[in-house]
Amino acid sequence: MSLKSIKPLKRAPLLHVSVQESLRAYIDDNGLEAGAPLPPEGDLAVQLGVSRNSVREGIKALESVGVLESRRGIGVFVKAFSFEPLLENLAYGLGSALKQIEEVIVIRQTLEVGLIEKTIEMIGPEDIRELRETLGKMRTHAERGESFPNEDRHFHQLLFRCQDNDVLSRLIEVFWLAFYKASDFVNLDNSDPMQTWRDHAAIVDAVEARDLAGAKDRLDKHYAGINRVIAHNKTNASNGRST
Repeated sequence: MSLKSIKPLKRAPLLHVSVQESLRAYIDDNGLEAGAPLPPEGDLAVQLGVSRNSVREGIKALESVGVLESRRGIGVFVKAFSFEPLLENLAYGLGSALKQIEEVIVIRQTLEVGLIEKTIEMIGPEDIRELRETLGKMRTHAERGESFPNEDRHFHQLLFRCQDNDVLSRLIEVFWLAFYKASDFVNLDNSDPMQTWRDHAAIVDAVEARDLAGAKDRLDKHYAGINRVIAHNKTNASNGRST
């Protein structure tokens, strides 16, 4: 099969960006699938009319987003599509860019409330059992006046595990990580861990009872509680700065 030639660059500035665009176009134009090799680095540099270093930078950039992969001593190949690089960058970007935690909360809340119906349809006894075990660990911490971020993280993963959706699991993880990273901006401190435990227990009760309206209501109240904690911390932080 004869391959179409790689398209020449259309603009000179930001060469590594132009190289990326040309390489993407080359892959699309030739219908290259995962595992297909690209021409050698030197050949690409000649065809594009740029230095090998510019080609190398463009390839590295496409590797970082999961389009290409380099195999040492062999060459550069088209990589199988995966959401993983996108989700990893999303977690980093959200956590470092969002100064308002409420923005992360809205995303988490919308995602979970919108998908809890499918959980109610699919969840089985084993998932309920593990959720109850996690609740028990939460309560132990709460009775000591301690927060329980690790158990909270596991709880929200368990709640949707039955859907067997890898992208959903990663999104839940992304927004959980983004929330806890963003929460550093207000030094988040939960003054009522027992109420947080009760919120989680009520969610499981509704899910186990197959009560969709109740589950959505309890998730909404859970996130309303989180927003109250955030507001409390922001007020305290503001008062601290003014004294």
